[in-house]
Amino acid sequence: MLDLLAWRRTVAELYAAVRGLDPAEGHARWRAGREALFRTSPQSPLAADDPRRATGLPVAPYDPAWRAVVPLEPAAPARRVLEGDVAMERVGVLRTPWGPLDAWWLTGYSGGLFVPVRDATAGTTSYGAGRYLLDTAKGADLGSSDAGVVVDLNFLYHPSCAYDPAWSCPLAPAGNVLEVPVPVGEQLVVGNPSPA
Repeated sequence: MLDLLAWRRTVAELYAAVRGLDPAEGHARWRAGREALFRTSPQSPLAADDPRRATGLPVAPYDPAWRAVVPLEPAAPARRVLEGDVAMERVGVLRTPWGPLDAWWLTGYSGGLFVPVRDATAGTTSYGAGRYLLDTAKGADLGSSDAGVVVDLNFLYHPSCAYDPAWSCPLAPAGNVLEVPVPVGEQLVVGNPSPA
């Protein structure tokens, strides 16, 4: 449990540092921080002999065109109950330049805003079931202002189940699917198609 606590604390501290930096500089820090966690933490979803522990996780270079600040708009209520009785309530929609994304509140867990994303790269250069943008219950929070929520797709990351099928991860529902390919964020290893 202490290893998991240390992982979550490190993620929360990493995102707190990122929020205070220029976006490109923050992205570089985020990438380095995630690589360190995946390389050294006992909670890493990478197997001990996975070559990505040495080479790092493939992440596309930062592209400011994939960052926006958008208001969280009202949306019709919806509820999803996931494996393990984890419940999500739709609390709004983020109308991004690339398409709308439902924003969910994790109710049966520790609470928090959750925004998964599945785009047209799913199953080719990104995990077939989608990536995560925000999961504030675990510290993955890019921030907000009076103008809205920071939506920076450069920070999309694969859930742990993309690396180890022993993990169970909430996946992107229909309201979190973008029709466009999102070439930024964490990627699959070249030549390693998605298992989903």
